[in-house]
Amino acid sequence: MKTLLAGCAFALLSLTAAIAGPLGQPAGETILTVTGDIANTNGDGVAAFDLAMLDALERRGASMETPWTEGSTAFEGPLLKAVLEAAGARGKTLIVKALNDYSAEVPMEDATAFPTMLAIRMNGEEMSVRDKGPIFMIYPFDTHPELYNEKYFSRSVWQIKEIEVVD
Repeated sequence: MKTLLAGCAFALLSLTAAIAGPLGQPAGETILTVTGDIANTNGDGVAAFDLAMLDALERRGASMETPWTEGSTAFEGPLLKAVLEAAGARGKTLIVKALNDYSAEVPMEDATAFPTMLAIRMNGEEMSVRDKGPIFMIYPFDTHPELYNEKYFSRSVWQIKEIEVVD
């Protein structure tokens, strides 16, 4: 009977956690927070992600030329869409903020219309702050050459620390 009750209690806790949202707690250093109009939090009104949490999300890897690197460079990281889904983002606009307080407004549709990634690795190595890390928003210039212009370059924030979901 105790085993049955323990099993029911565990099932109930699991169901409660699933309803509350898919976010666990970061085990390592938080490198990204998503704030604003979000449904899933794991902190005081924020969705905090460490490297392992970002690695666990749907991801993309691609080699491409960018205005900020020489030659073809390999980038890898979670899809922006996957990060926003994990946070339960509901807005129309993203304010992507860098460590140096630079920010760019990015329409939510940039996450849904394209496989835009939040690169956490460049050429197989974790991105350092010195090399535009820890996170660099990379548009799919390799498969969507029409994005290779100033409009999308200005939205390609590096040294990302926070994404605020608004509207």
